[in-house]
Amino acid sequence: MSKLTIWHNPRCSKSREALNLLEESGKEFEIVKYLDENPSRETLEAVLKKMSLRPREIMRTKEAIYKELDLKNEDDDTKLIEAMLTNPKLIERPIIIKDDSAIIARPPSLTTEFI
Repeated sequence: MSKLTIWHNPRCSKSREALNLLEESGKEFEIVKYLDENPSRETLEAVLKKMSLRPREIMRTKEAIYKELDLKNEDDDTKLIEAMLTNPKLIERPIIIKDDSAIIARPPSLTTEFI
């Protein structure tokens, strides 16, 4: 059986929609409220690898903190990861992880296709 995990923000409508789709699927899954339970560097790097994406590709570039930290002009992936670890609201949501793959479930309907 596949292990499913959702990085969830209850205040986000897209994240809530993806969570509802997971619940409707009847599959077992784990909910990680990543704003409360910040991922470790190793976990974040592993998820990036599972998605085959670079850090900026999973960043919420319209967040005020993104602009405040001038991340638009940062090219160092290590520094971008550090910014996400320090400010987890920079991490796009929801992220669904299944075994050795992961997606950003935007739109939430991608959840059903992925699982």
